[in-house]
Amino acid sequence: MSQQETHGFQTEVKQLLHLMIHSLYSNKEIFLRELVSNAADAADKLRYEALTNDNLYEGDGELRVRISADKEKGTVTIEDNGIGMTRDGVIEHLGTIAKSGTADFFKKLSGDESKDSQLIGQFGVGFYSSFIVADRVTVRTRAAGHSADEAVLWESAGEGDFTVETISKQTRGTEITLHLRDDEKEFADDYRLRSIITKYSDHISVPVEMFEAGTPAVEATEDTEAVAATEGSWKPMNKATALWTRNKSDVSDEEYQEFYKHISHDFTDPLLWSHNRVEGKQEYTSLLYIPAKAPWDMWNRDRKHGLKLFVQRVFVMDDAEQFMPSYLRFVQGLIDSNDLPLNVSREILQDNKVTTALRTAVTKRVLGMLEKLAKNDAEKYQSFWTEFGQVLKEGPAEDFANKERIAGLLRFASTHTGEATPNVSLADYIERMQEGQSKIYYIVADSHEAAANSPHLELLRKKGIEVLLMSERIDEWLINHLTEFDGKKLHSVTRGDLELGELEDDDEKEAQEKLQTESEGLVKRVKDSLGDKVSEVKVTTRLTDTPACVVAGEGEMSTQMIKLMQAAGQDVPEPKPTFELNPEHPLVARLNDEQDEQQFAQWSELLLQQALLSEKGSLADPSAFIKLMNQMLLASVK
Repeated sequence: MSQQETHGFQTEVKQLLHLMIHSLYSNKEIFLRELVSNAADAADKLRYEALTNDNLYEGDGELRVRISADKEKGTVTIEDNGIGMTRDGVIEHLGTIAKSGTADFFKKLSGDESKDSQLIGQFGVGFYSSFIVADRVTVRTRAAGHSADEAVLWESAGEGDFTVETISKQTRGTEITLHLRDDEKEFADDYRLRSIITKYSDHISVPVEMFEAGTPAVEATEDTEAVAATEGSWKPMNKATALWTRNKSDVSDEEYQEFYKHISHDFTDPLLWSHNRVEGKQEYTSLLYIPAKAPWDMWNRDRKHGLKLFVQRVFVMDDAEQFMPSYLRFVQGLIDSNDLPLNVSREILQDNKVTTALRTAVTKRVLGMLEKLAKNDAEKYQSFWTEFGQVLKEGPAEDFANKERIAGLLRFASTHTGEATPNVSLADYIERMQEGQSKIYYIVADSHEAAANSPHLELLRKKGIEVLLMSERIDEWLINHLTEFDGKKLHSVTRGDLELGELEDDDEKEAQEKLQTESEGLVKRVKDSLGDKVSEVKVTTRLTDTPACVVAGEGEMSTQMIKLMQAAGQDVPEPKPTFELNPEHPLVARLNDEQDEQQFAQWSELLLQQALLSEKGSLADPSAFIKLMNQMLLASVK
């Protein structure tokens, strides 16, 4: 026997324990769900490992989870004969949280218990949920394939540290004993435990057993026959068949919801799900869930995502990302294939025909679920969009084959609604297009306010043409890959020509041409004055209330794209903008009348800097702009 060692918990574990004990208190029976779930996973993992090494069963292939209580001692024990843990495994799994981004997650917590308990619910607490009801937890475990004297005893009171020592254990697997707090002794009751197991564990595919006591013998009387004594035995409390193999009509909504919580370790019910069995050229079953809430680490690049993979009902791997494209990484669930080999590895999955076909099929199914939701329940779809819309926007760039379908699911803010909520679909926009309008107009800006108040919208607003307002960081990236929808081109209002075509009548066109001819002298003077600060100077009709604006020329990078590239550390040369003047604005008329060339140059510079500020939200040299403005204010006061 080795001597006992004491180890300190990782900082995050200490924080988690403290927070969880306080904030999950109202839902404390979940400790049993989490521990039974882990035990079932341990059985699944052993079953998979034993495919290539039968000796791991050690002559006992009947996998199960057993739960017992001792009222006098005030303990509950959850015991499995699954894969078990080595000493190193125990220290790693029961002393640290191996999720990347964990420290960042804990920084986000506010200290408001009701808000934080929801976040903790999304985080998934697993084994540590034991400490909600126990003030001491003892774990005895031996890894399958190791000798009896290589077992480990782990113990902790859930404060700052835990002890580990090597012990002897005849059977493989893990046995967790919870020493219940004085006010949690209700859980040391067989009836109470039974009711929790039937509530939470029906969908688990290994038997979850409790001991049923025997009955004593009854002697015969004149009226009754003798009854022989029966021995006590372990009886399963759950159906113990894999939920996804059952008929849809036999599975209740509650069971689907519990199964979701089992595979996702989420505490909230899913938003929707789809259970589907396919036979024919390919044989597989899929059970796919859309969560109601985004996982805490959805934007973490190292985050594992994907489906649980089963082959002929045998668990093969978690997070098989090959079946789910990255823009649907929020989808939870499983796929059970009859066409893949049992010894399939991640490498084999990478370029396997079956994988490709399954990925195509489940992607289409998810898009179908979302289309149906958007059509039948706009409110519910809006709550989905709030959580996952930004991830879905990665789709058009990633999945060319489904670009149009994904585009149909996107939602934007728009000048039509006058609110910041993105609830307008491209199909809605097309339905409202004016007669003669051939393009979908949009603007990308730093914020919703900047987009909604951009001078670029002035003429379109006057003509009653709707513009989609985009202000998320990903929007510029999206729009580079989504150039049209339903045969209509998407057109940025900050680019060269608005191309209004049929929306302008002959009188308007004539007035524009006249304006251009009359302004030729002004345009030349401004271009000579600004020199190579601008690529070109033009007269514009897109403005009604603003003196000037800058636009990106054809084939040039937009302001937003430049910002995106610079944020990613790319060195992007700033293109020289096209400077557009509104000759009907009093300031430009004032400029046109200015005889003093120095004053003219200052006015031109001021209008250009204003236009750049409006477009970019910042200036390369703000102090020079302020100096120029103050100088001109002083001159006008004199």
